[in-house]
Amino acid sequence: MNKIWFKRKTYGWGWTPCTWEGWFVVIIWGILFVSFVSKMNENEWLKNFLFISITTGILIYISYKKGESPRWQWGDKNDKKLK
Repeated sequence: MNKIWFKRKTYGWGWTPCTWEGWFVVIIWGILFVSFVSKMNENEWLKNFLFISITTGILIYISYKKGESPRWQWGDKNDKKLK
């Protein structure tokens, strides 16, 4: 069973969590990000850049693999336009 954790955003490009698994991944990423940024040393810029890049890359990879196929969209096709 291929359960989708992230659905396509209604406006723009990207994903939003739609199951508890998706929210769990985003919350863990947020905790890692905030805890690392709060302890960042400005003299270790390469370490800071690598950690943020790798964790964000992992988040994007999981979103891509467990979400709907990404595409640019502008609203729901079923919405009725106001006249």
